[in-house]
Amino acid sequence: MKPLPDADPARWGRQLDQGLQALELDLDTSSRQRLLAYLALLHKWNRAYNLTAVRDPDEMVSRHLLDSLSILPWVRGPRVLDVGTGAGLPGIPLAIACPDSDFVLLDSNGKKTRFVQHAVIDLGLDNVAVVQERVERLVDPDGFHTITSRAFADLHQMLRLTQHLHAPGGCWAAMKAGLEELQREPLPPGLAAEVIPLRVPGITGRRHLVRVCEAS
Repeated sequence: MKPLPDADPARWGRQLDQGLQALELDLDTSSRQRLLAYLALLHKWNRAYNLTAVRDPDEMVSRHLLDSLSILPWVRGPRVLDVGTGAGLPGIPLAIACPDSDFVLLDSNGKKTRFVQHAVIDLGLDNVAVVQERVERLVDPDGFHTITSRAFADLHQMLRLTQHLHAPGGCWAAMKAGLEELQREPLPPGLAAEVIPLRVPGITGRRHLVRVCEAS
């Protein structure tokens, strides 16, 4: 395997500040430092484990941090579930930006949840719990007000597998590149979708947030 190039923390910091300005997100210094510390951990662990497909440090701020934070205006607490969190995306960046909400980061892959748990402890994220389990087996009587995912499953499968975890009045927030799923199959009765185009600094491909809520 070709070795990963070294990261440039100063460059990461500039990319993050410029990206947050473009997204019109105002995060304090502590949050920005935690985001960069998370990225450094992810880069380090990627040298030994295949946690993400993005291995070029110059792409990590946009593809990981800014992409995750682009849905921040539509994330509602007080309880948020990130299904199929993988290396903690979008859950960890969102949890750093939303310290007053509680996050559960769920994945069935033990290698990835071990990294996420390490990152949560290292970053001191008291508002994050990491769970290694299949989503259909997760039991949570309180439910979640936002259920999000970046790369878990197609939209209809996500809705079906997480229905039992949905809190009344809550919404799903699925990050998608294309919208073929919505065009191919209607939503279950009682649900309505809002499609929100996302413009992520540094990413030229199509990105959308599909926000599904109970129909009014």
